[in-house]
Amino acid sequence: MTCIPPGGWPQPQSLYVHVPFCRHRCGYCNFSVIAGRDELQDQYIDAVERELKGIDNSSRELPLQTIFLGGGTPTRLSATHLQRLHRAIAEAFPIAEDAEITAEANPEDISPECLDALQAIGVNRISLGVQSFNAEKLRCLERGHDESIALDAIEAAHQRVGNVSIDLIFGAPNETLATWQNDLSIAAASSISHVSTYALTFEKGTSFWSRRSRGDLAETDETLELQMYEAAQQQFSSDGWQQYEISSFARESFRCQHNLAYWAGRGWHAVGPGAARFVDGRREVNHRSTTTYLKRMLAGGRATDETETITLEQYARELAAFGVRQLDGIELSMVRDRTSINLETLLAQTLTKLQSMELVTHQNHHLQLTRRGILFADTVATALLSEPE
Repeated sequence: MTCIPPGGWPQPQSLYVHVPFCRHRCGYCNFSVIAGRDELQDQYIDAVERELKGIDNSSRELPLQTIFLGGGTPTRLSATHLQRLHRAIAEAFPIAEDAEITAEANPEDISPECLDALQAIGVNRISLGVQSFNAEKLRCLERGHDESIALDAIEAAHQRVGNVSIDLIFGAPNETLATWQNDLSIAAASSISHVSTYALTFEKGTSFWSRRSRGDLAETDETLELQMYEAAQQQFSSDGWQQYEISSFARESFRCQHNLAYWAGRGWHAVGPGAARFVDGRREVNHRSTTTYLKRMLAGGRATDETETITLEQYARELAAFGVRQLDGIELSMVRDRTSINLETLLAQTLTKLQSMELVTHQNHHLQLTRRGILFADTVATALLSEPE
């Protein structure tokens, strides 16, 4: 099977930069982060500069429409390092004048000086790792802020940047539905324009995983977790909010354009330790260890740890699986036009089964999750990505 779509692979216009530095690693975190090693920031910028320069010229002709500084904690970088990082990006790519430029931050990092540094490099969207406003829950999650710090950070970022998103976690050990509803209520009354809600997961290799194994922590009951998810839907179903993706809610015109590029399969560049990119039908992931990434980049100019070239059928299935996570649904005729793969024929049995389970609707080439399907989106995605039994 050919590995080139009829019109060629989409040229990426998005860039993800992974900044691994953190004050400390939270107990539930399994991201590629390094705590208490800020002295490596010079080497990190050197490595990222080299990685950006090494990107093939043919794949960076179009201007970037989105840039996402994620982590880790990008605001651990000094203003000087942030300037160097932005300069390296601007030298590697043209940047659209109206590009969405997001930086993740912890609430306790937001200060006038921090906001000055972010605005100086064109950041026009800030994503705060709030996770909760409840003191007991924040202690459990090992976060470094409280409700007051979080709300002050939201308001300061809103006043200076205007577009503020927050992450909230539900299903923390011993959390009640009332605690979660209070988190949602406080968030909705704040100055945010976007919120992402995630169920707490226990990932292998984290301290939470070990503590659960010892019986120190317990997972939230699935029924309660479902009630919490529905509470978020209810809270953000009015007052100008829209749920546009399984975990994402936004005020009108404030959908995250960077994430939309992921879900639409448009391709993206990514640099930094553990960063995963998708360019010209090839997925690549850098080594997760920050020190190994630095060593490899500075010695040989390459830190790729995993590579996979996908087939058109894989691409078509992924377009459907990730596209249907958007509550507007996806046009399967568009998938056919982009890939020459007719999923309605290939997945006829799967689509029939999903409809019989009342998880999706499939009419006039349009595939969309039902209200029940939203609650079982992972089941739908798995079915679309898997070969029929």
